[in-house]
Amino acid sequence: MSYTLLSHLFYKDKDEYNALYAKRISAESTCILPIKIGGYQAFYCLCHEIHEKSLKIMQLDKMVSAIKNELPPAALVQFANKCLIDEIKLTNDIEGVYSTRKELSDVLYEMDGKAKKKRFYGLLNKYKMLISDTEFPLNTSTDIREIYDDLVLKEIAEECADNIPDGEIFRKDAAEVTTATQKVIHKGAYPETKIIQLMEQSLNILNQKDIPALIRISVFHYLFGYIHPFYDGNGRTSRFISSYLLSKDFEFLIGFRLSYTIKAHIKEYYEAFKECNDEKNCGDLTPFIIMFLNIILESFQNLYEALEKRSNLLLTFSDTINGNSCISEDLKAFALILTQTSLFSSEGITKKQLEAELEISESTVNKRLAKLREAGLLIEEKCKPAKYLIDLNKLS
Repeated sequence: MSYTLLSHLFYKDKDEYNALYAKRISAESTCILPIKIGGYQAFYCLCHEIHEKSLKIMQLDKMVSAIKNELPPAALVQFANKCLIDEIKLTNDIEGVYSTRKELSDVLYEMDGKAKKKRFYGLLNKYKMLISDTEFPLNTSTDIREIYDDLVLKEIAEECADNIPDGEIFRKDAAEVTTATQKVIHKGAYPETKIIQLMEQSLNILNQKDIPALIRISVFHYLFGYIHPFYDGNGRTSRFISSYLLSKDFEFLIGFRLSYTIKAHIKEYYEAFKECNDEKNCGDLTPFIIMFLNIILESFQNLYEALEKRSNLLLTFSDTINGNSCISEDLKAFALILTQTSLFSSEGITKKQLEAELEISESTVNKRLAKLREAGLLIEEKCKPAKYLIDLNKLS
């Protein structure tokens, strides 16, 4: 049974509306939060939908962990980088910020002094921390500002200098969320003292360990959007924070799938914000939590299916290569690395990487590439340095 929205009852039956609100706010399974939304005390109900979706997410997390642990370490790194690039591309797309996968890939695989000057370096560098055990604090408004500065400030300054935060920590003027036709759908918190107060309250909720992690992450994602602390970059910052938090409590790869699913369900995503912002909703954040858990659940399902498909194909192609008498023994390991790259990466592999992976010389790499080229199995990307894949269609 789907969760009844309070706002849908407001005009339909006022008595039923008042009774349902009174029942929810006083229920034993209700958690009242120390923050107000539209003048009402915020709360959520631990309903059947939240419980069911949370269980499914935790089950999928274990399934992803099991299949991930069976993969070659290099394949996992390749897949993580592929997902990272896709995530950055899609989080930019949601905000209408133009970027290409090649542009992002070039920055990701450089990550040196020159790359620091390029667009999206901060965004990529921050997301790359999800792969490692790097942690950073989320306790104060200053912590949020530091994440924002590292993540998007450079790009925002280049896009429109007027959108640089001009307050003590956040923005000092009012800000509105509008549609493409400039219709105002939400007014962010104002003035800055109110923004800071609400952000500190939201961070306290985020760090309240007696609230389940999935609910804390969902609630904080909503509250960040409700407060809207910056002129620009709010969406990219809040999605990164949610990705970071998910990567710490669950398999880290889930942090690279969130924007992909949000983009696929963008209408429901914005509708859930609108619903919970509505004063007729009386501060009930349950609808947003349900929606966001759906996003996380689908992200996990897609992640598991992607890993399972590639893992099965890797086994199939490994059997094909090892069972092919026309491929010499010394070439089999080489072909397997290229096959792995073709399945788990959006990039080819360079000669230097092949040398390091197989611990062979450059001349040996050249000879083996030549053999695969002669067999019509090699795909070459003409770039500097050149990158190589194996033609999976011809291999099967």
